Amino acid sequence: MATGMTPATAQTSEAGQTATQTMDLQQQVARLQALLEVSRQVHSTVHESEVLECVLRIVVRELEMAGAAFSGTELTYGDAPQKSEESGLHGIYTYPLNDREGKRMTDLIVSPPDGREITLYEVDFLEGLALQAAVALENARNHERNLQWARVQQDLDAARQIQRSLLPQQMPSVPGFSVAVRSQTCYEVGGDYVDIITMPEGGIIMAVADVAGKGLASAIMATSFRAAFRAMAITGISLDLLATRMNQHHWLEGEEARRRYVTAIFLRLDPKRGEVEIVNAGHNPGFVITPDGKQHQIEAAGTPLGLLPGMTYNSERLSFAKGSRLLFYTDGLTEVFLEEEEFGQDRLLAEFSNTPTGNADGILDALWVAIHGFAGGGPQEDDMTALVLCHLPTSERAESQNGKASA
Repeated sequence: MATGMTPATAQTSEAGQTATQTMDLQQQVARLQALLEVSRQVHSTVHESEVLECVLRIVVRELEMAGAAFSGTELTYGDAPQKSEESGLHGIYTYPLNDREGKRMTDLIVSPPDGREITLYEVDFLEGLALQAAVALENARNHERNLQWARVQQDLDAARQIQRSLLPQQMPSVPGFSVAVRSQTCYEVGGDYVDIITMPEGGIIMAVADVAGKGLASAIMATSFRAAFRAMAITGISLDLLATRMNQHHWLEGEEARRRYVTAIFLRLDPKRGEVEIVNAGHNPGFVITPDGKQHQIEAAGTPLGLLPGMTYNSERLSFAKGSRLLFYTDGLTEVFLEEEEFGQDRLLAEFSNTPTGNADGILDALWVAIHGFAGGGPQEDDMTALVLCHLPTSERAESQNGKASA
């Protein structure tokens, strides 16, 4: 016992300390309860504006501040705080709201009543409120981004279905011939285009095209290209004139269209004569295998469509006798890599030449198996589209059927 302190005085001092500790504990409990309640209110919504409005309402109504606002917004509550360059001047206090990475999202600006200084309790409360508000604000922004992405994904899924519906849904029935197409996009939608049009006089026009780039912008351009191609093709003009007009049409579509020029290869089949006419507008070479196994490549007869104005194109006519086969494709089939090694044009031509079946669907199946086998299960890096046309030998006519489009 300290000198000069009576037992009664010591007991009174100990009782006072106990009472003070009890009051401090009660204050801490009350503070935690208050923070829990405001946390519940702040996290009760996933809308950014509602989160911010809730915080301002708590500051002014429950903490009895004169006014509060958030920097970078027009949201205020009570008497709008007059911002100062330094926190604490002119009765203004600023509390940052940072995201999980420490980046500033906004500042909570608080103005106490009558310009007084805020108490330690109020500082502690506002700091805790700012932390909870930062978490709620980031969650609200993430929620909005997720909603926006869901809407975008829904639109992309719809666009994918529309693009699939624009593929040839049924191959033309041409006695003695087998034809099939396959198109597989890298993303939800792509810039590859394949089409088949049966003409009134019995001929058939086919096209494989590739818009520069990938994704939605290229898909929109491919749809525009399809509309123009079909409108011109049904007029019955020659293929070389068709390519020339398509080039000029695409060029006149404007600067954005020119950036997304189109490589294309067109074919007109005359099944009665067993002939094909082909125009290659800056596209990958078309492959033709003759019945005796000889390989012929149809090289580009001009620049891609829409790249330069005033271009003209020449067509090439070939005999397409029984046993012949033809392949048009986009570069997604050749630009497949295994580490640094590319599948390449030579491998594609070899696989196409050596596939034993004369059925178009069977040839496409074999090509896809070879390409995916080479890639070793790696991700697809580009849109992949191919068209195969076969003039069936007599022995295969009864057994073979025309192929179907697949995506």
